[in-house]
Amino acid sequence: MKIDLFFTSDELRENILADKAVIVIDVLRASVTIAQALYNGCKDIIPVESAERALDLMQKIGRQFVLLCGERDGQKIEGFDLGNSPFEYTEPVIRDKTLIFATTNGSKAIVKAASGDKVVIGSFVNFKEVAELVLNLNKEIAIVCSGKEGKFSLEDAVCGGMFVHKLQEQKKGDSNDAAQAAAVLYQKHKDNLLKVLETCEHGKFLTSLGFEKDLAFCSQLNSLPVLPILENGRIIKYTALT
Repeated sequence: MKIDLFFTSDELRENILADKAVIVIDVLRASVTIAQALYNGCKDIIPVESAERALDLMQKIGRQFVLLCGERDGQKIEGFDLGNSPFEYTEPVIRDKTLIFATTNGSKAIVKAASGDKVVIGSFVNFKEVAELVLNLNKEIAIVCSGKEGKFSLEDAVCGGMFVHKLQEQKKGDSNDAAQAAAVLYQKHKDNLLKVLETCEHGKFLTSLGFEKDLAFCSQLNSLPVLPILENGRIIKYTALT
């Protein structure tokens, strides 16, 4: 089993993900918010690369059928229904809704990773479900860390390293240098995931905006037993029949 890890989605090149199982990670906060929305019963989520694309798509689908969701610089986009805090995605708000989702890093990474054979959205909160699915696929694996505006982010790397460690523990194989480095970071930080989120650059930025509760929520291992999977441009809750 071969594992390649990419510290940012900017590292992806054409066809590099073809025929691979892909895990996209944005710990703070898109991966977690997506899992929360599906867990609380939204119909599906359409990830887009920009607010402009979200607005165009909303006009095509019809405003009454969708919720506009996303952030820029950590804050809800003006005119959108929801931002990127998982606490906003309660069942009464999003049940049976289609969400158009545009974030600074996570949604862009998902769009870039769409060429993978099976694309799942992972984080600490749904680690177990994602790892088990990927192991059962028996494919080469690519782990795509969203990063922060094209730069390395510690929290995504540590989460990616957790996946590398688990996958190699179950099935031995080769891994690229980035995957090996991420596994080392995970070993260093595995005993205090919340501290990673509190001390990383993006975590400190979110705290300055008043989102410190989001950090605690995003650090909870296996707290959301849901598998978000990308199919035909939409993220849905995976079942065995999908």
